[in-house]
Amino acid sequence: MIRIIGIDPGSQRTGIGIVDVDAAGKLSHVFHAALVVAGEENFTLRLKRIFEGVDEIISMHRPVECGIERVFMARNADSALKLGQARGAAICAVVNRGIPVHEYAATEVKKSVVGGGRSDKTQVQHMIGVLLGLKGPIQADAADALAIAVAHAHTRSSLERVGIPRTAWRRRR
Repeated sequence: MIRIIGIDPGSQRTGIGIVDVDAAGKLSHVFHAALVVAGEENFTLRLKRIFEGVDEIISMHRPVECGIERVFMARNADSALKLGQARGAAICAVVNRGIPVHEYAATEVKKSVVGGGRSDKTQVQHMIGVLLGLKGPIQADAADALAIAVAHAHTRSSLERVGIPRTAWRRRR
């Protein structure tokens, strides 16, 4: 059994999702939440809360691998910088615990979970509920984080079957 944490970084809400995957590829839901940091006095305190929140969740659930969403270029440069800093705070918390980090583009995650790279948030939420047997609505950031964990589980399983390193998987020509 491999425990995977998925992280959907955000400067106001950071989604966290944890799944277990067995040798046959069967997924089991462990945990999901959204760390809401928007109410902090200043941005540096948001980053501190992200680091501490991710660290606490890792301490409680003990994942051994991490998938995180790769930064995309937003229209607003300030927003992109803040997103990158929030992502960095989450990555530091993971790496501080000695957990390897694997990055995924949003389109890669959506293809893995829904089947199409241009799927919307409601489709991702629905499919995560179906794949993990969750009842009721799932908060969007938490669903995205679970989707990242599921995408990592699918990718690692495929790589094991094919026998190639992840770096070769992503190679472009």
